[in-house]
Amino acid sequence: MCDYSLHAVATRPAQVGETLITTTFRGTSTRGFASEREPDVAVCMMPGTELAFADNVKYDSRWIWTRQVNFKVGKFGVIDKHIPDRHHDAIEFPDGSHVLVTLLCEGQRATVLQLPVTQSPVVRTAEASTAAPRPISAE
Repeated sequence: MCDYSLHAVATRPAQVGETLITTTFRGTSTRGFASEREPDVAVCMMPGTELAFADNVKYDSRWIWTRQVNFKVGKFGVIDKHIPDRHHDAIEFPDGSHVLVTLLCEGQRATVLQLPVTQSPVVRTAEASTAAPRPISAE
């Protein structure tokens, strides 16, 4: 997913193994992930995407200074979806804490470790749905 305020920015899905950089997108006040080769294209992630940061994650607090979490791995997720007109994209850390993506300091590198498993719909053919079950032989 890409946060609501990036509706005017070009986007593409994340790919396993790629390294992304945190950036503020031109014409917005929103931070997110982009490829260094495509800095104007927001890289969107599905909830559950696992990331490995090059260093401990740094973010802007609501105050003037920058803070840091003592983790280099996190999982992309969405928080407070029921509250409209606010940022929802966040990184969840192993201790259960989370930081909004838009608060991440610029210039941090993160590698996409794993995309979430998505289930494909089960496709059934007419033949398979009408066929009688076969007995299991004891051979």
